[in-house]
Amino acid sequence: MRLVLFGPGRPFRSGIASTTTALAMALQGRGHELLFLGPKRQYPSFLYPGTRDEDPELCPEVPGSQLLYAPFEVWTWMRAADRAREFGADAWIFPYWTWAWAPFLRFLLWRSGSIPVVGIVHNRADHGGGLLKRWAARLVLEKCDGFLTHAKVLAEGLGVDFPGRRVGFHLLPPPQKPPVQPSRERERKKLGIQDGERLALFLGLIRPYKGVDLLIEAFRRLGPSSPWRLLIAGEAWGDLGGELEEAVPKNGLSDIVGLRLRWQSKEEVEGLLVAADLLILPYRSGSQSAVAPLGLSRGVPILATAVGGLGELISDGINGRLVQPGSVSALAKALAELEEEDLDALGRMASASVESLDWDSYAGSLEELLIEVLLA
Repeated sequence: MRLVLFGPGRPFRSGIASTTTALAMALQGRGHELLFLGPKRQYPSFLYPGTRDEDPELCPEVPGSQLLYAPFEVWTWMRAADRAREFGADAWIFPYWTWAWAPFLRFLLWRSGSIPVVGIVHNRADHGGGLLKRWAARLVLEKCDGFLTHAKVLAEGLGVDFPGRRVGFHLLPPPQKPPVQPSRERERKKLGIQDGERLALFLGLIRPYKGVDLLIEAFRRLGPSSPWRLLIAGEAWGDLGGELEEAVPKNGLSDIVGLRLRWQSKEEVEGLLVAADLLILPYRSGSQSAVAPLGLSRGVPILATAVGGLGELISDGINGRLVQPGSVSALAKALAELEEEDLDALGRMASASVESLDWDSYAGSLEELLIEVLLA
């Protein structure tokens, strides 16, 4: 097939950039003629409450990719749409995850004419978004001919919201492992983890719905006698960084909880995962997590809340633990119980649970959906 894929890739840093790039390369690997059209710029600074949104080392450059537009520069939109139409594609594809891209994507849908369009739906609407952001999502998704998503709960919701549309489902694959794994002993030493201590890791963008404040309180309840140590590693949005920097000493946790409130490079992420005994996703709400398959693929069991599609990837007592969302007591109790459990066994099952997830099978699922849409 001849396909056009819109979305961020190199030089931007985000889970969406990583997954969209991986999809582009998998489609090319399956023999499709692909035009990957990416943005020159993403968000104005007031809409990206973190620091710089670029990391050229995160994503490889996709052969033939072109940076043509910016979602907040209307004068660039026609150029991108015209280039896509000139390509003569069988279908257009784009990821949907935030309202900020909605006006641009709605314009593309208008310009697509009779060309089928499939949305890769990471979120049905922004996390914690109000009525306007949900409306923005609907304005885009209602014009799509089909959807591929990463959790059954999302697929079911899309089927209810947009009856009659084709909906595909495939769990999000993890990134490939680096050719050389970091040394666990060296990475734990760098982090100051002593013999007999266990390292719990929160990894990723820090936003209110992810429940990091609940995690801080759970570690306060565990107390200094617990062998668990916590590292929170990720870029904090808005005022959350300052709040965490105040909360840790205020609760007497400076010797137990470490903060690395910045973007983590690929190499740093691999080092943190090889050092960790447990990955924690204490989400209040959510649809899925790209961090979850990454952690499992590196053999790290996960303690998560049972929200969205996390329960489709994490099996309680098999490759991790699932607890009630929003409950500090449930988090603290699970951590205390895990002090006595065989984390090595959970880690072995963690790796095995995602062995079948790869980007070729993911692209194959999208391929099947595209055929259904084209034949409809």
